[in-house]
Amino acid sequence: MQTKKHSLIEAITNTAVGFFISLSATFLIFPIVGIESTGFKNVVITLFFTVISVFRGYVIRRFFNKKNQLN
Repeated sequence: MQTKKHSLIEAITNTAVGFFISLSATFLIFPIVGIESTGFKNVVITLFFTVISVFRGYVIRRFFNKKNQLN
């Protein structure tokens, strides 16, 4: 079974990789779809989604760990 601390570390590590991929994507995708933005705005937008992603990953991991304990 994975501890809560390890679940959080895994979620943060996974999301950190995703952060850099998403940030790079904003610089590429925004202009393609006609969204005018600045580098600072791209970082802020990506940070908001990153926090949401860490929380989501942690909650899902804990859910499945708890579910596996019951079996």
